[in-house]
Parts: sequence; C-alpha cells; structure tokens
Amino acid sequence: MDNGAWSVIMQLYPNADVPVIQLSIDYTKPAQYYFELAKKLSALRYKGILIVGSGNIIHNLRLADFPNIGKENYGFDWAFEARKEINSLLLDGNYQSLIDYHKQSKALQLAIPTPDHYLPLIYTLALQDKTDSLTLFNDKIVAGSLSMTSVKID
Repeated sequence: MDNGAWSVIMQLYPNADVPVIQLSIDYTKPAQYYFELAKKLSALRYKGILIVGSGNIIHNLRLADFPNIGKENYGFDWAFEARKEINSLLLDGNYQSLIDYHKQSKALQLAIPTPDHYLPLIYTLALQDKTDSLTLFNDKIVAGSLSMTSVKID
C-alpha cells in the first residue's frame, strides 16, 4: 500500500480492522478522468464505505526548505498565493478550475509540479453531492512549499 494511504489509515484504524482498497493513478489520464471515475464510485458512500483521498494540495519537494520545517506558518509567497487560490476554489465549489489546475496561475504550477499528490483531491471532490458541506482543516504551509490542508465533505 502506498505510504500516502497507509500513513492516514493507520492513524484512523490502528488495529487494521477495516478493509482498504486503494485507487491508483494512471499518469496518461487527465484530471477530468479521475473526477468522472469518482462520480461513478460515489454510490459507495451510501453503502457505508468511507472514502479517503490522501495527498498534499501543495507539494513541491524540490523547493522545500526542510531546515525550517518546524517554523510556524512558514511558506514561500507563491505557496501562500496557491493556498489562497485553491481554498477559494474549494469553498466556492469551482471544481472545474481545480480539475484544470494546469491552466491556472504560476503559483499553482509551482504548488503542483507533479499530479500524484494532487489527484486524490480531485477523486474526493467528485464524491460531494448537492446536500454535502465542505470544510477545510489542518490548513498550514510547512517547509515553505508543502501543505496538508485537509478537506472534509459531509
């Protein structure tokens, strides 16, 4: 199991007493593909299945400033700009712009240099229905270029 799934699931279920199925990422597919696939899987929510998307909305390890990882609220200007832009799109329900992230600002290009940590967000957003609310938590930038901002849909 990928460390992104394992690291979250082990915190939620330390006794490993729930079955887990991990969805993979095909790098030849665009983000729209993952959104549509998750829409097809959304009925699983109503059958008692917990769906978790684990990644990082902002994840640029090449630019990470690890010596300052413990510094509170420390981030590069572009990371704060990307976080503000992404959070606004999330809270406004503008998912198409999030799907088309590669067409957005330079800040988003720096925040999402590869899609592997970002696409779980796209999977997750497709599961939301009209009656669900969306909230953000753990909304911090660390090491200058990483964010584990979390999205809860319920």
